[in-house]
Amino acid sequence: MMSKGNVVALIQARIGSKRFHGKVLKLLMGKPMLWHIVRRVRAAKQVGRVVVIIPEAASDDPLAEFLEKNDIDHFRGSNLDVLDRYYQAATFLNAEIIVRITADDPLKDPEIVDRAVDLFLKNQPTIDYASNCSYDGSIQATYPEGLEVEVLSYQCLKRIWKNARKNSEREHVTPYIFSHSSDFNIEGFSSEVDKSNMRWTVDYPSDFEFIEHIYQELYPRKNVFVMQDILDFLENVNGITELNSGIVRYEGYLRSIQNE
Repeated sequence: MMSKGNVVALIQARIGSKRFHGKVLKLLMGKPMLWHIVRRVRAAKQVGRVVVIIPEAASDDPLAEFLEKNDIDHFRGSNLDVLDRYYQAATFLNAEIIVRITADDPLKDPEIVDRAVDLFLKNQPTIDYASNCSYDGSIQATYPEGLEVEVLSYQCLKRIWKNARKNSEREHVTPYIFSHSSDFNIEGFSSEVDKSNMRWTVDYPSDFEFIEHIYQELYPRKNVFVMQDILDFLENVNGITELNSGIVRYEGYLRSIQNE
């Protein structure tokens, strides 16, 4: 069985978000949103290393400067081919197990990250991929959007890097696995209570406003709060979830499919 040292979390981040430019560096309780995401993923007990993977574009130089200044490991790769960025980073880092994290999600839960990695490790050596969601619905989403975790082997990543051809597969990294699911050993897991109707990710300013309310309440008391802490808070307040309601889950991926 592989050890924690073989597990590398790769957080994909960029400044040039079309829907909310510069969101990863937008201040949340005095720190950039990305800083909080790194801190939360580092709190996962099963992750050996956390590395932020960013584009080579000059427009992302301020992001690289922030990461260097804060001693956050990072790797620069393809601007548009995010799958290639993951593969090149994993190869350079000699990663055997990759945890895919997106920098849209400042509520990412280290306990859920650990659950995903545990599931992957327990199913060694045959497993290729483990997650609590999938774009095609074959792994039913039961967690709020923004708490997704994907874990895959380096060999699995290499296979999809070699074979994925569609722009949506290169941009969103893992859809190829589900369009060729018979070729992969996939495991999924669910939460005890279905909260898939909740939106805890940041694509728009209204999403960030929702996240700010949660951080203002919970962060001063508990730096790394988890899903249940958030649910308890939301149960006792009114109106906050309406700030960013009505947005389709996986909107960015669906747009990529439409463009094809």
